[in-house]
Amino acid sequence: MVLPFLVVALNAVKSPAEYSADGPLSLPHGIHLDGLRDFWERVDFGRKLFNSALISGSVAVLAAALSVLNAYAIGIGRVKGRPWVLAFFVLATMLPQEALVYPVYYLTKQVGLYDTRLSVIIVFTVIQSAFGTYLLSSVLGAFPKEVIEAARIDGANKWQVLWRVVVPVSRPTLGVLLVFFFIWTWNEFLLPLVMLISNDNQTVSVALGVLQGQRLMDATMTNAAALLGVLPALCFFLIFQRTLTRGIAMGAVR
Repeated sequence: MVLPFLVVALNAVKSPAEYSADGPLSLPHGIHLDGLRDFWERVDFGRKLFNSALISGSVAVLAAALSVLNAYAIGIGRVKGRPWVLAFFVLATMLPQEALVYPVYYLTKQVGLYDTRLSVIIVFTVIQSAFGTYLLSSVLGAFPKEVIEAARIDGANKWQVLWRVVVPVSRPTLGVLLVFFFIWTWNEFLLPLVMLISNDNQTVSVALGVLQGQRLMDATMTNAAALLGVLPALCFFLIFQRTLTRGIAMGAVR
């Protein structure tokens, strides 16, 4: 994983002449930021970065909250037909996005949300929460009943048990889900490509795909685009790496 990133980073700061003469695996003779600057200005990358951050952050928070509510009802509330409900969520996670393109496109057209960031946030919140519900249901299914009974004896209602007992204990798992949901949504391409047709609403991944279609032979700009596209997600992962590691370790101990 490190070597491809280094190759892309080195090629992003080469001049086109150096790339053509020395090849993609050679070291640059100097740092040239023309490719990065040209890509930033060509696709209005600052706007695309804001759109991706807004959509990914909103989906991560909303999908985690929806997953907690669903898993609380399934794992602790013990709804009827629990295995069938979990099977439905598993099936939802296995459904290819290609099968969702036309139904989602038609529905958003009907309700007037087509080509809006809100439509993408709603769709990905539902998609990501399917996996989050399945994962948290297995975690909350093994939640100690004595703790819940003690909270209820102290006078806590269902909402208080959820927010004051279940959520604090499940915080490491929720941290893992937040990181995964953010990165997964950041890297999504097909649905944003179909749902966000205006330039002001497009995300970073869509901008990269459009650029490669227009400037396929400009290797320096293509590498600069790839570098700028992966850096925000990489920084987010590094910032929350400790949260991710702690959550995985807590799940292994349990």
